[in-house]
Amino acid sequence: MPKYTFKGFRNMLSGISIDQAQEETASQFEAEGQTVIFIAAGKQLIGLMTIQDKIRPWAKKIISELHDMGIRTAMLTGDSNTTAMAIAQQAGIEDVYSELMPQQKVEVVQKLENLYGKVAMVGDGVNDAPALATASVGIAIGSGGTDIAIETSDVILMKDNIENIPFAIGFGRRTERVIKQNIAFAIAVALTLVTLNFIGGMINLPEGVVGHEGSTVLVILSGLRLLR
Repeated sequence: MPKYTFKGFRNMLSGISIDQAQEETASQFEAEGQTVIFIAAGKQLIGLMTIQDKIRPWAKKIISELHDMGIRTAMLTGDSNTTAMAIAQQAGIEDVYSELMPQQKVEVVQKLENLYGKVAMVGDGVNDAPALATASVGIAIGSGGTDIAIETSDVILMKDNIENIPFAIGFGRRTERVIKQNIAFAIAVALTLVTLNFIGGMINLPEGVVGHEGSTVLVILSGLRLLR
């Protein structure tokens, strides 16, 4: 279920006594990116407890690498807007969508696809599964992810090594370039052989076979560049 900011807490639990100092403390914790849990006895608020998601040490570096590749980043979360904004600022994420239910995450993914084209979604929870299925590419966190998130995704990070995401995207782009180059080269060789054959029979059968098979070998060697 979605988390609520402190402003909505009084409406949810009417009759609980909350003083000004407690309000200010709770607001300060939320501004720092912490989720506030209120502890009450009877009608009296007796304490506050906070929990906070810690970003991984290399998260900011990964986001920066994605930005350098021309990829826009967005956070989709069920946390309160204040908490989400604080975490996003630490990680360097551009767009924040907070207090989302699972179906709302799907709607945001669809909106982003309409705005920017292909969308890759990274998630690990039950609430992320519908959005993972909707995204162009769903990436699940393997070791800590839920079964439904893993089953729904296209890519699974078995060791939670999210630092490989920029590498995978870069590798995919390079693979696409090599494939296009190989297809263009193969078509050019085939057209050349056909043209030479029809212009006065400038090429005989053995030469045509050598030229065709030789181009195939060159295409294979070109593809092996991806192993570097």
